[in-house]
Amino acid sequence: MFNTLKNAFKIKDIRTKILYTFLMLIVVRIGSQLPIPGVNREYFAQWFSQQSGDAFSFFNAVTGGSFEQLSVFALSITPYITSSIIMQLLTIVIPKLEEWQKDGEDGRKKILSITRYVTIGLSLVQSIAMSVGFGNKGLLQEFNALSVVTVVVTLTAGSAMLMWIGEQITEKGVGNGISIVLLINIVSRIPADLSSLYESFIKGKTPAYAILAAVIIIAIILVTVVLTVILQDGERRISVQYAKKMQGRKMVGGQSTHIPLKVNTAGVIPIIFASSLLQFPVVIAALAGKSGSNWVKYLSSSNWCEPSNLKYSIGLVVYIILCVFFAYFYTSITFNPLEVANNLKKAGGFIPGIRPGSPTSDYLTKILNNIILIGVIGLIIVAVIPIFFNGVFGANVTFGGTSLIIIVGVVLETMKQIESQMLVRYYKGFLND
Repeated sequence: MFNTLKNAFKIKDIRTKILYTFLMLIVVRIGSQLPIPGVNREYFAQWFSQQSGDAFSFFNAVTGGSFEQLSVFALSITPYITSSIIMQLLTIVIPKLEEWQKDGEDGRKKILSITRYVTIGLSLVQSIAMSVGFGNKGLLQEFNALSVVTVVVTLTAGSAMLMWIGEQITEKGVGNGISIVLLINIVSRIPADLSSLYESFIKGKTPAYAILAAVIIIAIILVTVVLTVILQDGERRISVQYAKKMQGRKMVGGQSTHIPLKVNTAGVIPIIFASSLLQFPVVIAALAGKSGSNWVKYLSSSNWCEPSNLKYSIGLVVYIILCVFFAYFYTSITFNPLEVANNLKKAGGFIPGIRPGSPTSDYLTKILNNIILIGVIGLIIVAVIPIFFNGVFGANVTFGGTSLIIIVGVVLETMKQIESQMLVRYYKGFLND
C-alpha cells in the first residue's frame, strides 16, 4: 500500500487527484465542527450522553462526531447512502428502473439524478423531525418558525454539500468519493476510542496489568483487521471456457476466463440492515422518552454479552439470524444466476463439466449459497468480536465490526483504483512512445 502511494505521488496527474481529495476531506472535517445557528449544543450533548442505545453511537461514529455536536454536517451522507439502497431495491420492483440500470452510462445517470432528489427528501424529513421533535424541549434557543426553518435548511444543505463533495472526489479525485467521506468520518473517531480504552484498562493500573491489557487490545484489533481483509479480498473463481468459432477464414475464441464470486457477496449491507431493523424501535423509544424500558435492553448491543445479564443476549441471537437472512436476501437481488447463465450461453461460454442454460444456473446457485454462508459466518465473527469484548470487559468503543469492514473495504478499493489509474497512465505512455 505504501509503495503504491509512493509511486502514485511521482505521477503528476494522480498526485493532483490525491491532493484534491485531501483538500476536500479537510472541508468535510471543518464543516463537522461548524455549529448550527440558534442551536443549544449543550442540551443535545447532554441528551445524547443519556442514551443507552447503540444506534445513536454508531450514527455518531459514521458522522464523525458531527451528530453529537449537532454541526452543519450532522446528518452526514447517511441520507445519500439510504437513498442509494432504496433505489437499488426499487430496481427489482419497478421495471423502468431495471431498464435504466441495464442501459449503461445513460441509465446510471438517470438513476443517480433520482437518487439525489431522494437524498434531499430524506434530509428534509430527518431535519424536520429533529428540529420539531427536540425544538420545544431545549434544542433551539428560541422555538419559533424562523429557528426551525434555519435548522432544517442548514442540515439539508449540509447533507447536500457532502453529497456534492463525494461526487467531486469521484470525478476529480481518486474516486469512490462517498465511501471516502464516510471513511474519514469513522477514522476521525478512532483516537477518541483509543483514548477511552487507555483510560479504562491502562491508566492508573500496575505495569504488568497495563502491559497485558495493551497487548490484548492490540491483538484483538489486529486479528479483527486481518479477518476483515481476508473477508473482503476472498473470492471463489469459477472457470469459464469459450468455444471456438469461425469468423471469415479465421478461427476465433477458445480463451479461458473465470467468474469471480466474492466470499462476502453482500458486503456490510446485512449488518447495516440488521442493525437498523433492531435499532429502529430503540430510536423511537428514545425520542418518546422511553429509553429506560426493559425491552429496549434486549435490542441494544451495549447490553449483549454481559455476564451478569445474559438474558439480554437474546437480542444478539436475533441479530445473527437477521444478518444471515439479509445476506441471502441482498445477494439474491444483486446477483442473478439465471441471467449470468443466459449471458454465458449467448456469448458461447460454458463452465467445464456443466451444460449451458438451466444446469449452469443451478450450479451457480449452489456455489453461491455455499459462498454466502461462509461469507456471512465471517461477517458475523468480525461484527461480534467487538460486541463480545464490549459486553464482557466494558470496553466502550464506537468502532465495531461494521466500522472496521467499512474502513478496510474502502481503503482496499481506493488502493485498487489508484493502481488502475497508474496502470492506465503507463499504458498511455507506452503507446505514445
